[in-house]
Amino acid sequence: MVGIRVGGLASGMDIDQMVSDLMKAQRIPLDKINQKKQFTEWQRDDYRSMNSLLFDFDKFMFDGVMKQGSYLKKTVSILNPDAVSIKNINSTIDFSGTIKVNELASAATMSSKIPTSITDSTKKLSDFGVAAQQITIQAITKEGGLQTEPYTLTIDPTVDTLDSVIAKINKDSGVTAFFDTTSKKLSISAKNSGDIASSAEIILTDNGPGGGKFFNDVLQLNTNNDLAKINGVGKEGVNASVTYNGFDLTRSSNTFQINGVEFTLKKKTDPEIVSFSSSPDVDAIMDTVVKFVDKYNEAIDKINKKIKEDRYRDFQPLTSEQKKELSDKEVEQWEEKAKSGTLKNDSILSGSLNKMRLDLYGSVSGTSSFKQLTEIGISTTSNYLDGGKLNIDENKLRAAITNNPNGIYELFQKSGTTTEEKGLAQRLREAIKSTMKDIETKAGKSTSVNNTFTLGRILDNYTNQITRFNDRMMQVEDRYYRQFTAMEKAIQRANSQSNYLMQQFSN
Repeated sequence: MVGIRVGGLASGMDIDQMVSDLMKAQRIPLDKINQKKQFTEWQRDDYRSMNSLLFDFDKFMFDGVMKQGSYLKKTVSILNPDAVSIKNINSTIDFSGTIKVNELASAATMSSKIPTSITDSTKKLSDFGVAAQQITIQAITKEGGLQTEPYTLTIDPTVDTLDSVIAKINKDSGVTAFFDTTSKKLSISAKNSGDIASSAEIILTDNGPGGGKFFNDVLQLNTNNDLAKINGVGKEGVNASVTYNGFDLTRSSNTFQINGVEFTLKKKTDPEIVSFSSSPDVDAIMDTVVKFVDKYNEAIDKINKKIKEDRYRDFQPLTSEQKKELSDKEVEQWEEKAKSGTLKNDSILSGSLNKMRLDLYGSVSGTSSFKQLTEIGISTTSNYLDGGKLNIDENKLRAAITNNPNGIYELFQKSGTTTEEKGLAQRLREAIKSTMKDIETKAGKSTSVNNTFTLGRILDNYTNQITRFNDRMMQVEDRYYRQFTAMEKAIQRANSQSNYLMQQFSN
């Protein structure tokens, strides 16, 4: 702790200002260390921004040109789209055929035989004499079979209302229940359509006491929809019936797949036969490839600019004292120059660019069709200043998509054991991951501890130097004050002696 200093009483000098001026010269080496530390921090941050750029590009490739679904997009022509909708799911080839809708699938339903004794669905069930009990529900599944694990619900009539029970059933079981407050009847329908030949599609079971069973006695429901149908308060589920390319098929749902193509039935067409055919959705597939090219060009443009950025060595990071002497605008302009060139001619980034270019322009061996980007209309620009940006011949790319979209997928995504056998996107991802690893070794991540990466260890060293230098500066400053204090004391003694002599001479 520094005590209060009062100097210059004897000499009349501004000791604090003199010490401050002397310390400015002493602080010059410390300012240089702080400037080096600041520049290293900027360099670390710029490395990390490059890693974020590469990570985004890598993810963009994975979600775009490397997804087979990107090339399976098809335009489907249907003679009667009001009756049937068709979309491709995973068929790699074009398809065509005919379909006739003989019957639409529908869900099984059932309802109360007579009005229930429940007059208010918001009141507790105990108000209507309902006993505590357990109920179970089995219903048809999406696959067209009966649930093997029934839905089970324990009813607490002191807590539950009919509305709360219905809410639980609708949320977790295979049926949907609805209470009509006017007729006081409950309606239940299966969530999935279709017919189970060997069983009912909805089966209700309760174990309440005699005369108090929830489904049978309280809600006046049959134990299953087949019995409800006999009693005139229910119906069976119905399977969809179609004639596909002359072959009769049944499905439990109006939406189903055949050979990777999804059909959704909307209405009966019998006796009309609906024809359909598909072709590649050239615009959608082209959009995927174009976006990849744009993202690649954006990435190499930003990396190129960073490694070619000028380094202004006359513009060193500003110290806190220097910032005080400048306006905010001047500080901003200065630091724009000072931050420039942190990654100029960086070997990691320039090496990565070269590797990416080589990987992208090389041939892919073992493909069934396209082996190079130029074969699908993608080449480098003629201007060497672009740094290897890609250019698209739209007509050639459209033709390649029209003729063989899966061949383009193979060009990008083909797997292999050697670089030559791997698809272009596979190679790029490997190059990107290698670069990101090298950058991480040098600049770490936002969560990294300084001693785990190169620049972090350099920053720790600067911090230690600054700490030691500050300790030494305090010693130097203290020495200056001690010297000036000694001078003040000497002047004070000289003044005292002079006053004494003058006094003696006067006597």
